[in-house]
Amino acid sequence: MSAIMLARLVQIPFILLAIYTITLVLAWLIPGNPLEAPEGRRPRPEVMQAMLAQYRLDDPWAFYWDYLGKATGVSWVLGEADRPLDLGPSLQHENWTVNEILASGLPVSMTLGLAAILLACVIGITAGVIGGTRPGGLADAGTLLVALVGISLPTFVIGALLLVTFALWLGWFPVAGWGTARHLVLPAVTLSLPFAAYIARLTRYGMIETMGEDYIRTARAKGVPELRVAMKHALKNAFLPVLSYLGPATAAAMTGSFVVEKVFAIPGLGTHFVNAVLSKDLTLIMGVVLVYSTLLVALNLAVDVLYRWVDPRVAS
Repeated sequence: MSAIMLARLVQIPFILLAIYTITLVLAWLIPGNPLEAPEGRRPRPEVMQAMLAQYRLDDPWAFYWDYLGKATGVSWVLGEADRPLDLGPSLQHENWTVNEILASGLPVSMTLGLAAILLACVIGITAGVIGGTRPGGLADAGTLLVALVGISLPTFVIGALLLVTFALWLGWFPVAGWGTARHLVLPAVTLSLPFAAYIARLTRYGMIETMGEDYIRTARAKGVPELRVAMKHALKNAFLPVLSYLGPATAAAMTGSFVVEKVFAIPGLGTHFVNAVLSKDLTLIMGVVLVYSTLLVALNLAVDVLYRWVDPRVAS
């Protein structure tokens, strides 16, 4: 393992600790009382004080260390928690723990995010190769136009248009819900389009630059078919910027899908996170942020490793 990768591994705990600290400070500053009922009912003062003390909500410093110990497993090692990686009870979802909410919502968000990224790669790389091999042509202009529209339109606008057209008017797909492959199509397309647009631009620029290299001209001079030149020789190097983008893009697709989840009424983690912020459910906010932060850091590290394997020049 190179010194750079070892340094990246050493940095991970400190990055997650910084994210944890900043998130807790911001979440603590949200107005409201997390123990109040949604309709505003409050327990008696003495009951409220006892509940605040039970969940360490009367002392931010105590909450900080108590939750950190449970989330990292230190409290379990010391015998102060029933299980490792205990993210505590939800303050708003009665009889639900944060671990149970994550277990129910995370697979949904991950399925939606991964489907969106796969679809974005297929659409974006195909459009980028077509536009990059014929710069200045009609196909290239169409690629740029579609990419611009995909980047500019908000996902809730795209989702609403697809919902009205293909669910309400044509009736091809369900309006909302989750459970079958048909429920996945419209949300995945909605979430994938902005990523596909950016991937198309990266691929196009990479193809234009790579197609002017000497080894491409040599392959053409040897009579190699143009399609083989583009797909076998040029696409590998043109794909490197896309590969760098896929790490944060995958994490963003799995973590930033709450708008799509709201539009299509999908029971994913994004919906739970938005509701947690609105109700100041501190334990759920921290649990979601820690899981997603770990996922983001792990994906970025995986992309770095894959990048060095694909392009040995980076490792050297």
